[in-house]
Amino acid sequence: MVTPRILTPCDIAGCSLTNRLAVAPMTRVSATETGHATPEMARYYERFAQGGFGLLITEGIYTDQKHSQGYPFQPGITDNEQAQAWRAVTDGIHKHQGMAFAQIMHAGALSQGNRFVEVPAAPSALRPKGEQMTFYYGEGQYPVPRVMTEEDIADAIHGFARAASLAINSAGFDGIEIHGANGYLLDQFLTDYTNRRSDRWGGTVQQRMGLMLEVVKAVRAAAGAVPVGVRISQSKVNDYEHKWAEGEHAAEVIFGSLSDAGVGFIHVTEFEAWQPAFPASHASLVALARRYAPQVALIANGGLHTSEHASAALDDGADIIAIGKAALANPDLPKRLANRESLDEFDAAILGPIANIKSSELALA
Repeated sequence: MVTPRILTPCDIAGCSLTNRLAVAPMTRVSATETGHATPEMARYYERFAQGGFGLLITEGIYTDQKHSQGYPFQPGITDNEQAQAWRAVTDGIHKHQGMAFAQIMHAGALSQGNRFVEVPAAPSALRPKGEQMTFYYGEGQYPVPRVMTEEDIADAIHGFARAASLAINSAGFDGIEIHGANGYLLDQFLTDYTNRRSDRWGGTVQQRMGLMLEVVKAVRAAAGAVPVGVRISQSKVNDYEHKWAEGEHAAEVIFGSLSDAGVGFIHVTEFEAWQPAFPASHASLVALARRYAPQVALIANGGLHTSEHASAALDDGADIIAIGKAALANPDLPKRLANRESLDEFDAAILGPIANIKSSELALA
């Protein structure tokens, strides 16, 4: 896999990384029932940092004690006690010169386990496509959410901002990634068929970006000078084949408005990140992000564990390559690349029957 460039130092919005390899955010449902990070989670993340990854992005962390939680045993960062539980995680990462970004998320309609409320809230009262994910303790169809009020929306924005402040000032994270991808709340507002609102939060793609931009503004104010970015995708955990209805125009609006909002980075994720983003285009979503946000650092994710595909993403404008399943199989992947060692194949059994952290993932060299 890859050229020497992937192992060179990199700066992302003022945060200095030892190389251009990141661990992608991956839901592992291994917190306590009350949403506290555990010693097992600390060892799990430290293992990647010890293996040489310059950046680690956490699994999605829920942001409030209302509608944001998506899964049982998902970690949260809603109060100082939960934030302090993350300290062992960030300390372990920093011990090996790694940088830690907290991914903060609101599940919206895709909640399949919330200990605070019974009925999820979303932009519109539409049952999500598909079925709940069994490896995150789900079963059957998603429930029909209730429509979010202006008060609900304000609460969600406040939750993102408070979580960001706690992540930086109490938990010791180095940056914030706002989860705007994969069908969760911010993506639900962005997506045409999940957002049927006729108020200021619905309508054109620019209007549907409104909540994401308000969250960016609030998080940047709360987080201070650290990098604040957004994860963006077309596909969703419950709608794998989705493409933006407006095609490249949507890419122009989404990436351009994020750039104008002052984000420090954009994390683009696709199933195969090197592939054309739309049937009528030859450009990948990474290339379109670079075209419409030329000054913003780009993280690319999606099947980029081979030299050919990682190089293609770098050529398209990515600054950092985020690795998911290949990192699970090779927590020391950067060191293996530096030593020109072969990589182990990913074994999907590690994510079943429940996608929690397994004992085999905890040993430190």
